[in-house]
Amino acid sequence: MTGVPEALPLLPPGARWLLVLAHGAGAGMRHPFMEAVAQAFAAEGIATLRYEFPYMAARRKRPDFKPVLLATVRAAVEAGRKEGLPLLAGGKSMGGRMTSLAAAEGALEAKGIVFLGFPLHPAGKPSTERAEHLARVVQPTLFVQGTRDKLAGLDLLRPVLPPKATLHVVEGADHGFAVKGRGLGDTAAEIAAAVARWADALAQGSGILGPR
Repeated sequence: MTGVPEALPLLPPGARWLLVLAHGAGAGMRHPFMEAVAQAFAAEGIATLRYEFPYMAARRKRPDFKPVLLATVRAAVEAGRKEGLPLLAGGKSMGGRMTSLAAAEGALEAKGIVFLGFPLHPAGKPSTERAEHLARVVQPTLFVQGTRDKLAGLDLLRPVLPPKATLHVVEGADHGFAVKGRGLGDTAAEIAAAVARWADALAQGSGILGPR
């Protein structure tokens, strides 16, 4: 796939959607969380196309400059479009933010944007500047956020959600969706079920679904 260094498709039989899924800044597409959510999405009838940004594929620690990241998002979405399924796009942390930045800068052929832990601000530096572009995203958006996420306090995130946003809160989860006393598989299943409900509501034209 041109512009996508490496990708992992998971296409379950009878899939209703394809989610083009980017990783976060510090861990690639094979991280246990990414694997767990991909399997959970498959169980919900959502195919995934996980992909890596060039720096991660080259095993470099420093993320690529923004133009490279955005070009990779667009290339991955274009690759996903060729599968012929209704398309969603998004990612974990930085991967989700780069997806929405790409959508804000121009047409991104996806019916909705999914954020798995939107990184609203650096840890210990609360602000909302990273949300300014969200108003330019035309697609409905789903924010899946943990109540212990130190990169996105819900008190700061809720006021800056765009009009077509839905928020699903994972109780007790940190930015990596670790929940004390709960296995990763159970949390991944909750995330996948929330995304599936939201996506199916989009297909039915009902727009925003769930609590804000």
